[in-house]
Amino acid sequence: MDMDIPGDKRLAAAVVMDDEGRVLLVRRSETEKFLPGVWGVPCGKLDPDERARDGALRELKEETGLLGEVVRKVGESSFVSEYRGYEIKNWQENFLVRPLSEQISLPRADQSYAWLARSELTTVDIDEYNLDIVDQAFMNS
Repeated sequence: MDMDIPGDKRLAAAVVMDDEGRVLLVRRSETEKFLPGVWGVPCGKLDPDERARDGALRELKEETGLLGEVVRKVGESSFVSEYRGYEIKNWQENFLVRPLSEQISLPRADQSYAWLARSELTTVDIDEYNLDIVDQAFMNS
């Protein structure tokens, strides 16, 4: 059997909301292969035995330097991506997260971040997928 065939991928996203109801969006580096320069919520692949809520907080720390705590799970998303000619189903759990620290540090120099109110989300180049994730958090907050 060909072990190179990828299985489903599990991901987690952190929708960080401050006390004023603003959400943290991060702009992806232009050097990213996937959605370069697009704005979205901190998100990434889970490690093999990692719980989704732990993964959401780990990705948040890796992508922004922020510490956070999960308030609740707000929803799920899924999308299909391609890997070496194979279609992969990506399953993502989305969490509302309260920030526990303030200092944001982004991994790459060409990235930026913004705290945006719900009405301001479309002032940046955010895709429908991320917009839906943020909407889940507002509907369930």
